[in-house]
Amino acid sequence: MALLRKIYWTVRHFLQDHFPRYFVDRGWLKWKGYKVDWNNPRDINEKIQWLMCCSDTSMWTLCSDKYKVRDYVKSKGLGDILVPLLGVWERVEDIDFESLPDKFVIKCNHDSGSTHIVDKSKGFNDAALRADLKKCLKRKYGYYNGELYYNDIKPLVIAESFVPPDDNSLTSLPVDYKIWCFDGKPYSIWACYGRTSSETYVNLYDLDWNVHPEASVFTGHYKDGEGKVPKPECLDEMLDAAHRLSEGFPEVRADFYISGGKLYFSELTFASFFGKMDFYTDEYLKELGAQCVLPHKKR
Repeated sequence: MALLRKIYWTVRHFLQDHFPRYFVDRGWLKWKGYKVDWNNPRDINEKIQWLMCCSDTSMWTLCSDKYKVRDYVKSKGLGDILVPLLGVWERVEDIDFESLPDKFVIKCNHDSGSTHIVDKSKGFNDAALRADLKKCLKRKYGYYNGELYYNDIKPLVIAESFVPPDDNSLTSLPVDYKIWCFDGKPYSIWACYGRTSSETYVNLYDLDWNVHPEASVFTGHYKDGEGKVPKPECLDEMLDAAHRLSEGFPEVRADFYISGGKLYFSELTFASFFGKMDFYTDEYLKELGAQCVLPHKKR
């Protein structure tokens, strides 16, 4: 059985690498009941699928790498908004936890979901943490949801300083500001707070910080934030950073934090929810799609 499973996954991954549209269509058909319109994609979800399969995603690979993206941010003159880097390791056995501060964030650079917030004062299981990170280092995250550009990232473990929330924060973690951008033009901001594995409070804001609950589909996980996130004092700085970081990309979500009144870069996300977002209305997904001008199809 083990050999058959290995053969199955080897063949599946080969087909994903060489025929990605087949797998996208199969998943899309199961989700939506019809195939992706490759000739005329309209909403932002369909356009993300098109971009993943039909465009050059080499810069997606570089900017999705949580380690190498730091150089990209610096190249845009924004090195001052990077969270301080504490360490980088190829092997979990080389991590020296004693050299790290009392509270820090540790994660893999090539995936999503491997982040750990470590507070030494509360104790942590060294062996269990290493084991989890070691498992994450081995996985090819790009095969999970068709985001194949992740597979070209060299897996590493990185540690960064913990960014505390502002004094007026709604939770123990900073508010996550996710800015939808289209070739250097910020369009709207998705503000998230109270994030846990089971729920997150969200609202969509325009660039003047007017809240638009009518654009969202609130669920058991994505709950109505009721417009409680105040307008950031450094909103203009955030929008300028989003503009600089998103130039040249047909669509990208530029994510930021604010702590102590200072702006921090979080990440660039090219396939939000792997291009199957269900937390916006169909109308708003089409509105976002209309902002995204697709490049020429790659050969």
